[in-house]
Amino acid sequence: MVQPYLHILPSPDRGRGIFTSDFIAKETILEVAPVILMTKADRIFLDKTLLHDYIFEWEEDAGTCCMALGYVPIYNHSYVSNCEYEMDFDAQIIKVKAIRDIEQGEELFINYNGTWNDEKPVWFEVK
Repeated sequence: MVQPYLHILPSPDRGRGIFTSDFIAKETILEVAPVILMTKADRIFLDKTLLHDYIFEWEEDAGTCCMALGYVPIYNHSYVSNCEYEMDFDAQIIKVKAIRDIEQGEELFINYNGTWNDEKPVWFEVK
């Protein structure tokens, strides 16, 4: 499920991103996306491809990962995001929700660290 007012559009200096054509109220569920789970062995191969930049860690202790379907892989990163994602391991889905009111025309961001305000450097910024 992806809300009909979400659109993939060019994002300045970031390639593509997710934008809204409507006002979004805080706590609105924007997307519920199924995931494709992959094993620790699969991850070895994925890390050698461009897909590495789009997968999510899944159940940290197991070393597994997943590819989210829908728009989830297209949300850009911000250390202080306007959206947050939540993993439901049992249902094998990722939900994206607004964590503040979002104005029409804004780009939607998630923090790739998992928490909306986690400022730990993400993999593509680590030098």
